[in-house]
Amino acid sequence: MKMLLLSCCAPCSCAVIQKLHDENVDFSVLFYNPNIFPLAEYEKRKNEQINYCQNIGVPVIELPYNHQDWLKAVQGLEQEPERGKRCSVCFYFRLKRTMEYAKENGFDTVSSVLGISRYKNLDQVNEAAKKAEKETGVVYDYTNWRKGGTEQMRQQIIKQTQMYSQNYCGCPFSKKSEKI
Repeated sequence: MKMLLLSCCAPCSCAVIQKLHDENVDFSVLFYNPNIFPLAEYEKRKNEQINYCQNIGVPVIELPYNHQDWLKAVQGLEQEPERGKRCSVCFYFRLKRTMEYAKENGFDTVSSVLGISRYKNLDQVNEAAKKAEKETGVVYDYTNWRKGGTEQMRQQIIKQTQMYSQNYCGCPFSKKSEKI
């Protein structure tokens, strides 16, 4: 079985990537985050993701940065709080495209770290995944990556690698309204 792991950023995904790598899972990391703004922040996060994956020998794929399409998808939801309707639309937008890519490129299953942060609602991510799974026919792995010591491992990896860590989810609306 070949898995595609959607990653929002290296700090959130590093422990999951390390765990899958150590367990010899056949997987690639997908960096698809059109929600991140400004472009300079996107580039920092993308480069950190690529560097981490390359350092441990994990393939990483980047889909095009289409921030304008993402803005259209969340139009009218700009004032929603974190964990609000905008996040549901954002998760669905990214997961559906990830599943389409997986289907087009021979991946059997998709998973993500979109719900790994305590600032995100894992049930909200899973609901978006269910909808995208139904529409694409691609199986979603609902593993709760918050469990099994990943938080401790994540903190250790971030410290050891001096990984760039941001203080907001990436979307321009969360940066304005929330202290993440």
